Amino acid sequence: MTVVPVSAQLPDELSGYMADFVQHMASEKRHSPRTCDSYQRDLHRLAAWLVEQGSTEWRAVSGYDLRRYVANLSRQGLSGRSIARHLSAIRRFYQHLLRERRATDNPALDIRAPKSSKRLPRVADVDQLNALLDARPDDPLEVRDRCMFELMYSSGLRLAELASLDIDAVDCKGGEARVVGKGSKTRLLPVGRKALEAIAQWLPVRAGLAPEAQAALFVSRRGDRLSHRSIQARLSRWGVVKGADQKLHPHMLRHSFASHMLESSGDLRAVQELLGHADIATTQVYTHLDFQHLARVYDQSHPRARRRNSRDHDDQNTGQEGNA
Repeated sequence: MTVVPVSAQLPDELSGYMADFVQHMASEKRHSPRTCDSYQRDLHRLAAWLVEQGSTEWRAVSGYDLRRYVANLSRQGLSGRSIARHLSAIRRFYQHLLRERRATDNPALDIRAPKSSKRLPRVADVDQLNALLDARPDDPLEVRDRCMFELMYSSGLRLAELASLDIDAVDCKGGEARVVGKGSKTRLLPVGRKALEAIAQWLPVRAGLAPEAQAALFVSRRGDRLSHRSIQARLSRWGVVKGADQKLHPHMLRHSFASHMLESSGDLRAVQELLGHADIATTQVYTHLDFQHLARVYDQSHPRARRRNSRDHDDQNTGQEGNA
């Protein structure tokens, strides 16, 4: 797949307006640096493609051009979801250009991404997850790792929420954590008994690593706040060392939290609040996971639903031979 480097040279007509937009999203819309970087990469990719097509003006881009661009992204292997993200960035960019009188219309308004099959999130088995989290840490960094993973599974944290968690955001006596989620929205989450025990074991270790001015709850060997990539790598390592039969990643713990909570409680609204989803439709994906579990139980248990196994088939054939 061809990826256009962000450092590639673009005509001033294209790059200047794009830089203004990214600055607008950062300073006035208060979007996170990560979101702004995503906008910049997506728009830069479009701009580089336009240059290849001989176009150097944003106002000259038509709906036909964008349809060709979408087809090009699809040929390069991007999923429908990724293309939809690209189009969202382009629509917002043209809204900005219209307000600044640098464009006369928004050519992305009627463009839709190709549909892709809806993939359900992978969920870890409850018993296996319990065994992995009950595994004994072998060194101080593993004490930290188990604490991170206990907390992520206990409260359904996103990777970014865990990485940005400060030590004063966790109330161990009250059994709760104050988390800043998407859109800088704060929510208060319960923290389970096992996670609180893991935090109590980690805090003395942390004290020997982090300088007094460090606010982060989870720090590296050098006392710095742990990066997203480091957390991902440590979770993957934990799975390998402790004997998981599938690769572990942070979102799997969040998905597992949501699915296991919904399976036990059936309270979709409560799970929505715990996950910090603005739209309950986002949470409803877990009802499909829960239904899959129920369907398996039904297939295995209902006498009129069970598929005959080979033994049943053999018994039936024996009976037929005896009656013959």
